[in-house]
Amino acid sequence: MNFKKLGLATAITGLFAAGIVLAADHIDAPAVTGKSTDITDMYVFQGQNTNNMVFVANTQGLLTPSATGTAAFDDGTMLEFNIDNNADNVEDLVIQCVFNAGKMYVVGPVKPATTGTSSTVNAASSVIVDVTPYGSSAITASANSISAFAGPRDDPFYFDLDQYKKILGGQATGFNNPGTDTFKGTNVLSAVVEVPKAMLAATNNKLNVWLETKKRN
Repeated sequence: MNFKKLGLATAITGLFAAGIVLAADHIDAPAVTGKSTDITDMYVFQGQNTNNMVFVANTQGLLTPSATGTAAFDDGTMLEFNIDNNADNVEDLVIQCVFNAGKMYVVGPVKPATTGTSSTVNAASSVIVDVTPYGSSAITASANSISAFAGPRDDPFYFDLDQYKKILGGQATGFNNPGTDTFKGTNVLSAVVEVPKAMLAATNNKLNVWLETKKRN
């Protein structure tokens, strides 16, 4: 299957160590706003098993509880984690999440057939997991030392959007403490993949990671 890039959603440099790194882009990209291809956040962090790294892609932000029940991953859209493990800003590995008939198929980490705006899925799935329905207990699956989850979750990103707009408009000079969680009570569709660090071959214990949505040709 061949996929074409919709647009770079977010980029981040991650340390191969304890802690969490993230980037957010809620409803900022006009081409994908309100669509199943809209990425809200990417998280990369060390797993509870410190030999592992966890990659999280959140999509379709600002889902109300009533809308979450009918929200679904797009079978024609791939979520692709691009991993640069030698600091040249070119993906050396990819983790590809493809959806079909209520399941997420995870490919990788694997060397990409091509780099840049086009991708090909040409390897067997590392793990397959059922998408968890809204309101159900989390369904996870593990195979080939890789674990995965896909389904709705509460939006974990805390941001005071109204105050941010006031700052941009000159009506405020900074954020309040505490602020107001704009995204409280809203949900996202989340794809989570946990992989052993040994599969990532990081140079100097560092990774550059960026996330893309790509549409099937």
